[in-house]
Amino acid sequence: MTSLVFMGTPEFSVPILTMLHEEGYSILAVVTQPDRPVGRKKVMTPTPVKKEALRLGLPVIQPEKLKGSPELDEILSLRPDIVVTAAFGQLLPKEILDAPQYGCLNVHASLLPAYRGGAPIHQAVIDGQTETGVTIMYMAQKLDAGDIISQQAIPIEQTDTTGILFEKLSVVGRDLLKDTLPTILNGSNERIVQDESLVTFARNISREQERIDWSQSAQNIYNLVRGLNPWPVAYTTLKQENVKIWWGQPSEQNYSQPIGTVVELKVDRLIVQTGDKQAFEITELQPAGKKKMSAEEFLRGTGSKLQIGDQFE
Repeated sequence: MTSLVFMGTPEFSVPILTMLHEEGYSILAVVTQPDRPVGRKKVMTPTPVKKEALRLGLPVIQPEKLKGSPELDEILSLRPDIVVTAAFGQLLPKEILDAPQYGCLNVHASLLPAYRGGAPIHQAVIDGQTETGVTIMYMAQKLDAGDIISQQAIPIEQTDTTGILFEKLSVVGRDLLKDTLPTILNGSNERIVQDESLVTFARNISREQERIDWSQSAQNIYNLVRGLNPWPVAYTTLKQENVKIWWGQPSEQNYSQPIGTVVELKVDRLIVQTGDKQAFEITELQPAGKKKMSAEEFLRGTGSKLQIGDQFE
């Protein structure tokens, strides 16, 4: 029976871990990020992968940082045949990369060499891409630069959010790994060197990237809003207060007011001028200190004093 160590953290990784267990691989340990405080009450919360590992009765290792840690020695002492990672959130030290007989694999949510890094799904949506996918790759010391073993592409629909794509790609990754692992173990797999001239990056989303730039086109703003939905959520400011913009869409009507101006108020939406003479219709938002609400709820309550000509910045 092939033994492995699985490394993963978010919900994306859970179906992959479950599949490995159901397929009968000997999972020696599950490595995931430490429990973190969540919410206003800062309740210490395990990662989705830890919850699933405990449900399956698997041992869990939670290093703050692998390199030079006691947890690293613990993992090496297990002597797994293979290491499988999926959105683990840390680079693997050379000692782990070199140890397993069949190497270390990563389930990466992009069509490498495009979108190396920690936010490939977010960035693909923000950039308005029409296709993404999953790559199974050998891990190397350079971030997401290892040889490609297999890939599966899927379309990005115009209504897809990052959250929706996470769910879709998690299933794609699960099924692709299920089909790919046997080829690695029997030596029939492909090994394709990445073309460095085609490399692009998707680094973790910064606070600066989350802010809406109203001088952009309505389509670009729409891509940003859905690319940051359901986390970390795009935001703007209104009367010096931050407002999260959960949903909206480009307007079919053109306007010619100053950029960021509220150009029209309807019962269920507020329409803001963008930089391409079009506009963006906000339909779901969250004022500072309030819950997420529809634009209709906002305009009846917190935003009842909003007027045409008010400025988003």
